[in-house]
Amino acid sequence: MMENLTAQQVRDVIEGRGCTQIPVLYDLWIYPSVMEKEQAQVEAMLEKYPRDVQEVFLRFPDMYDAPEEDGDYRWAAAGGKHREGVGLDADVVIEDWEDAEEFFERFPSPDYPGLIPEFQKDGERYLLARWWYLYFERLWSLRGMENALTDFYLYPDEVHRLFGKLTDFYERAMERAGKELDADGFFASDDIGTQNSPFFSLEIFREFFKPYYKRLCDKAHDLGMHFWLHTCGNVELFLEDFIEIGLDVIHPIQKGTMDEKKIADVYGDRICILAGFDVQQAIPFGSPEEVRKEVRYLIDTFDRGRGRFMLTMGNGTTPDWKKESLETLYEETCAYGGRE
Repeated sequence: MMENLTAQQVRDVIEGRGCTQIPVLYDLWIYPSVMEKEQAQVEAMLEKYPRDVQEVFLRFPDMYDAPEEDGDYRWAAAGGKHREGVGLDADVVIEDWEDAEEFFERFPSPDYPGLIPEFQKDGERYLLARWWYLYFERLWSLRGMENALTDFYLYPDEVHRLFGKLTDFYERAMERAGKELDADGFFASDDIGTQNSPFFSLEIFREFFKPYYKRLCDKAHDLGMHFWLHTCGNVELFLEDFIEIGLDVIHPIQKGTMDEKKIADVYGDRICILAGFDVQQAIPFGSPEEVRKEVRYLIDTFDRGRGRFMLTMGNGTTPDWKKESLETLYEETCAYGGRE
């Protein structure tokens, strides 16, 4: 078993103070149970290699299901259930903003006792408190994708009201996680890019998203912590703004959506890039040599020798991943990245 980096070493990397070793965070996105017959072997393999960051998922509200002790601790507290045969992006909780007052009145409380799970922190390692869905993802999960993309134009006040309420919830949850878990950072998701471009214009981003992202970054920093963002797709248009508001870590610089060398050259000294290894082609279909080549490419492209670069998977495990590819991935990362 290889030695993990300390929390301070990870902080130094994130803040660009230099570190002789590249943090390895592949395990954050590897779900052995998805690989079914190889689950035990994958779990054993993960124990052999660096796991430089701990994670704990906060117990945020489910869409429709609520705990017995708090029936309002769900996003659809005002009623409703998932419609059978309808995709997540077409499900609609808030049919009409004019009828949304009960939704806001019964908004879940971040003081719900079960929000913070029981967790034993290894004080030597960096701890991330995680949750899924920030703003755009939460908007379309409540309104459906088609409504969400038009709400910025047709119902701007309602979108701001929703994002403000969400931010209040997130900030309180962050305060609790900082105090009750002694977390070092927060990691949340908001997929705002498609394969070729963002979902919306820079003007929409700056009006509806940037102020609320900034509140979360500011809150994290006020707590002495970092804020990490997972956002798939091409989001290059927004990177300068993310840097301006103090986003600490961005993931994954998705393979095939942006020019990685350009991203590294233009932004790599000003924001920590949690580079996501290619999970669409290299891991399920690549040969061992192709996996090794991609590892070397990522390190050569993003490593500046002063930090601001970490390695993980581009996204979560799918059943077509190959255990042999993961083993090769770890071996080459540790050898080429100086972790042996």
